[in-house]
Amino acid sequence: MNDMTIEEYLAHGGKLSSPANVPPRYRGELLRLMASFVDSELAASAGFADTINDAPGIKSRIAAARIVMEKADHAERVLAVMADFGVDTARYEDVHPWAARLPREADIGARRQGGDMRLSVFHYPLDGWIDAVAMNVLQGAAAVIQIEEYARVSYQPLAEVFRAIAPREGRHAELGREGLARIAMTEAGRASAQASIDYWRPRVATGFGPAGSARFEILRRFGLRHRPNEALLADWTAVTDALLRDFNLT
Repeated sequence: MNDMTIEEYLAHGGKLSSPANVPPRYRGELLRLMASFVDSELAASAGFADTINDAPGIKSRIAAARIVMEKADHAERVLAVMADFGVDTARYEDVHPWAARLPREADIGARRQGGDMRLSVFHYPLDGWIDAVAMNVLQGAAAVIQIEEYARVSYQPLAEVFRAIAPREGRHAELGREGLARIAMTEAGRASAQASIDYWRPRVATGFGPAGSARFEILRRFGLRHRPNEALLADWTAVTDALLRDFNLT
């Protein structure tokens, strides 16, 4: 079976289950998708770890620690799929500055930085507990939408991993909403949360990618994506608009 035949098979909803059946271009795009997810989860875990001691109360500390641990676990699960393709995952055991961040006022758009594949939003620093909760609410909602998309990828072993971790990522988003509800009970809390939301919302939105993406069309033909960036962004915008209204935020 040649690459074109495989591409036609994938374009019509076909699934692959082994690295042996994967054409070179598909392999490259699949590994890129996985690397971006793994690096983003590790960067998110490392960045949020610094806020655990800022958490007000035992339940909040437990919630933060759970997010830190489970995001690292999700990265490890996807790394196991990457290993099937011969990727040297041992380099992830070396020290890498996953907690490194740019200055808060930096404006990098969607550009990759620092030698890894994390989403650009994970290059910005958190500024205390309220800021971390606001960021988690917005990025958590984005992660739920993005993982729902990834759970439909045509490479079945990866799709199964994403389906397994989707409920836990959903719980992370829920924990963020619970934290924001407590913060928004006071006028001062709402004001601080609003400032953080204003900061994080455009940075999270950038993670969905540009409208009219040429790469999306390639990924769609391979069955690695199904809905365009602008559709996912629209869903996220609607979800976050409704959520923020519940807390008298915009």
